Amino acid sequence: MLMRTDPFRELDRIAQQVLNTTGTWSRPSAMPMDAYREGDEYVIAFDLPGVAKDAIDIDVERNMLTVKAERRPVAKADDVQMELSERPLGVFSRQVMLADTLDTERIDAAYDAGVLTLRIPIAERAKPRKIAIGGGSARKQISG
Repeated sequence: MLMRTDPFRELDRIAQQVLNTTGTWSRPSAMPMDAYREGDEYVIAFDLPGVAKDAIDIDVERNMLTVKAERRPVAKADDVQMELSERPLGVFSRQVMLADTLDTERIDAAYDAGVLTLRIPIAERAKPRKIAIGGGSARKQISG
């Protein structure tokens, strides 16, 4: 038997059960994420521990990135009696509006150790560039 040492966590768990905050396809729960720029890429990392790779769906429509995932219950034998269940199950979703300066055609997705990492390159047109000054003819000044 497991012993609990944090009474507030138990209150949170009870509140989740009472309020039915488990995510569904029509009302998914949010997933935590980090977003940052690394060189010429924009990186977004989503925490999805316990989610199978095939239960993750990533879509981009125009500049709206949508990530949906489903954490399914682990199949249990008939003689298993659950003593404690704190890990949330259900559907998780997050939408992120991407800037026009990102190349949504070349998004790279990797999933490792429960973290989904998306790398989105900065579009070439958005990168700073030097403008060369041409050697054109000098302008004549007209005096009146």
